Amino acid sequence: MLVTLEGVDGSGKTTVWEALQERYPDATFTREPTNDSWYGEAVYRSIGDDDADSLAELFLYTADHAAHLSRVIEPALEADDLVISDRYSDSRFAYQGATLASSDRLAVDDPLEYVVDLHEPFSIEPDLTIYFDVPPETAAKRAGATNKFERAAYLESVAENYERLIARDPERFVRVDATQTPKRVLEAVKSAVADAIATK
Repeated sequence: MLVTLEGVDGSGKTTVWEALQERYPDATFTREPTNDSWYGEAVYRSIGDDDADSLAELFLYTADHAAHLSRVIEPALEADDLVISDRYSDSRFAYQGATLASSDRLAVDDPLEYVVDLHEPFSIEPDLTIYFDVPPETAAKRAGATNKFERAAYLESVAENYERLIARDPERFVRVDATQTPKRVLEAVKSAVADAIATK
């Protein structure tokens, strides 16, 4: 079973991802961008570069995702493991869709749909995606705007893309109010994961 945690930067999902490791010690915990491959290293270099080409950046993320699938996700699912990923393909749809919408690098009407279509032939859809819902302004303050993807105006566009993704696949997403206390957020996520496992 593949469970993914999604939300704008500063939503608190990474803190919950770390806490879930106590609850599910035998699960495979992973994240995107990956931090143990040269693909992921290239992505992190682009994140730190305000002048990185938006289209090239999309393909760096996509290459990292493809490698992550073959090296980690697919083997774990074939072994019937529970896989919990801090960010996954929806992050790419929401973030790179927003980045491309504000650039002139792509001559398409809907950049988000372009990114979704790019992944469709090879990616694996999660069984459950938990969306950490928090106002972009709050998220930006929490994140501290340390890179180009954490600025409030940009996060607003990302949040709008997440809402589009939720609307097109409401059965897969569970929305969690990430403005609650960390304890309540964690309990809501634990409950959603437990329910999904019970009905799998």
